[in-house]
Amino acid sequence: MLEEAASAYQAALAEDAARYLLGRGIGKAEVATFRLRVVADPFPGHEKYRGMLAIPYLGHDGQTLTIRFRCLQEHNHREHGHGKYNTIAEDPPRLYGVDSIHTAGDEIHLTEGEFDRVILRKIGWHAVGSPGAEMWFGRHRRMLAGFSKVWVWGDPDDAGAKFTAKVCRSLRNAKGVRLRDGDVTETYLRGGAQALHDLINEENTK
Repeated sequence: MLEEAASAYQAALAEDAARYLLGRGIGKAEVATFRLRVVADPFPGHEKYRGMLAIPYLGHDGQTLTIRFRCLQEHNHREHGHGKYNTIAEDPPRLYGVDSIHTAGDEIHLTEGEFDRVILRKIGWHAVGSPGAEMWFGRHRRMLAGFSKVWVWGDPDDAGAKFTAKVCRSLRNAKGVRLRDGDVTETYLRGGAQALHDLINEENTK
């Protein structure tokens, strides 16, 4: 049913959602690749996600493992009975973009959030995304333990610092990237791909 839902939602992308994504550096190519669409006609059980952006979590074979939903309204989400990001009930926390684990070489990147992962894929880096600073678990460590280097892109705030520290404590091959001008997306929007490359180059010289 999840694959059917993702395919159905794929047919709809409202103008406001397209503007939202473009404002985050995510254009038509990324929308198509990562199957980002809006829930216009909800599947059973998804009624409360109507109008939200659907973010499919795809397996290495392209099949939908789960879907998360991002509310695009600028309001108090809790007062409206949902969060800014919403996970299907009882669905276990997953890494976003696990196909990169199967296609990356010696190194991989880990972001705090799905859209930051999309940006790193856009500039050609293999990456996975954690769906939040508190969503790093032991099974995720095992998924990334085989890489020679895991670059960790935690947001430049207290939650991001805790996320980076937690990952680096659990993975000997992990190294945090120091973000200064906002998160991955904000850094990209300000300075393009070069700004992200510069941060990696800086870490490599330490």
